[in-house]
Amino acid sequence: MKHSTNLVIISGPSGGGEDSVIQGLIERGLPIERIITTVDRPMRPGESQGKPYYFKSQEEINRMIANDEFAEWAEVYDSKRGAAKQELERVMALKGKIGIWKMDWKGSQTAKKKYPDVLSIFVTAENIDKLIERLKKRGDAPEFIQSRIEYTKQYYENKGIYNYEVINEEGKLDQTIDKVIAILNKEGFLDKAA
Repeated sequence: MKHSTNLVIISGPSGGGEDSVIQGLIERGLPIERIITTVDRPMRPGESQGKPYYFKSQEEINRMIANDEFAEWAEVYDSKRGAAKQELERVMALKGKIGIWKMDWKGSQTAKKKYPDVLSIFVTAENIDKLIERLKKRGDAPEFIQSRIEYTKQYYENKGIYNYEVINEEGKLDQTIDKVIAILNKEGFLDKAA
């Protein structure tokens, strides 16, 4: 199938490995351009404007929502976040690039309604127990893990919104990246990028 857009959604629950997959695609030399999400949370150490997010105040985000400046937005873990239409236009205008749009399942649902032609890939672990194990290994606090578990169940309940599901098995990240590349190839994204 040929897509009229260069946008690809990569989505998955905490611990699923979608960030590692995106980083792996970049490291393998694929012409990736990330869509940068706008968030209303404070910057953390090591972050800067545009890396990995555009940081705005709650007032600025609320104004952007009121002015319909977002292609999609959602409130996740008490924080509002979304992709500004201007950011999408920037990435869609880039020739030869694959626009990677990382978002949660709520954002994916909204984006698929507005952009039905966008390709969406659900990246997750073998099961919820594996996800919990990964979150614990990362050293996340028990209350953080508990809130993620509830939200992860919603991912699984709504995984029908995605075009593909890729299982990121423990210790097999390279194979997971291979699977995503195969999907991008099958769907014609690598032809456009050539």
